[in-house]
Amino acid sequence: MKQGGSPTLEDVARVAGVSRATVSRVINGIRNVDPDIQATVLQAIATIGYVPNRAARSLVTRRTGAVALVLSGAGGDEGPSPSPILTDPFFGRVVAGIISFLRPRGIHPVLMFADTAQSRAEVVSYLRQGDADGALLVSTHAADPLPVELVEAEVPAVLFARPAGPVPISYVDLDHRAGAALAADRLVELGRRRVASVCGPLDVPAAQARLAGFQDAMARHGHAYVPYSEGGFTYDSGEKAMERLLAERPDLDGVFVANDLMAQGALHALRHHGRSVPDDVAVIGFDDSSAATACRPPLTTIRHPVEDMAAEMARLLLDHIDEPGRTPRSVIFEPALIVRASG
Repeated sequence: MKQGGSPTLEDVARVAGVSRATVSRVINGIRNVDPDIQATVLQAIATIGYVPNRAARSLVTRRTGAVALVLSGAGGDEGPSPSPILTDPFFGRVVAGIISFLRPRGIHPVLMFADTAQSRAEVVSYLRQGDADGALLVSTHAADPLPVELVEAEVPAVLFARPAGPVPISYVDLDHRAGAALAADRLVELGRRRVASVCGPLDVPAAQARLAGFQDAMARHGHAYVPYSEGGFTYDSGEKAMERLLAERPDLDGVFVANDLMAQGALHALRHHGRSVPDDVAVIGFDDSSAATACRPPLTTIRHPVEDMAAEMARLLLDHIDEPGRTPRSVIFEPALIVRASG
């Protein structure tokens, strides 16, 4: 590096032990670079403090180096504040997974909210104008029209979770039914006979799948009827749903709760009624979020690899950006039972 000057591509190439052309391919996001070589180049960039000329780069690549992280449906058309979902551990895990993948590649997510018809139109316009190269979409309700609108606008986009209807869009998801079946098998293994469920909002496909998977697995174990109470994936809703279940079936001895935040609320309700966990009632949650380890007792739960799924979502988006018109893909992750003290 020239004394007093800024690091150059040649400096990066010399430190990495590769050609200038290879460095250029890595910086411009061209995907046919060996991962080990790419890692070496990125390390060299960090070591010498090379900063690409983004204006020149965008003229060549026609890319902004940014993608939109869109939280859609955080509120209704009246436009309530999206802040409650920002405090949900799930969303933080999505952001962490996305950043872990994009940051080493010099790509930055721009957070956008699409909670009204007007804000959805603004998101589509922002993307069509090329202010970001594509969208990572986290939708919070089944009837969300934004996935269809992005497809119709021919904007590269990937969805977190399977769309509720037939939409030609790439997505990542979890086998929610299989995860719920793991919870059912665990409760049966523990000898629980009077089992119930606190399910999520049943207009959300994942909540539907978790309840159906649990009921089907319990039916295979001979339980023809499994009572359930619907919550809203929040602490308070889990507490209230557990109160309703205890009123209907005060002798229950096992509960599957469709996410960890609701399970926290359910544990509070059980303590209020003098029910010991796991001696009187075994409780199994879903997600393996920070809420699971914050519970007392620590929560047995179903592992939902949100960070890995979010990173895969970002990888799929870069594939679509690199190859416009690419056929939509789905990637389904497998759950796992994480045994702790609650069941």
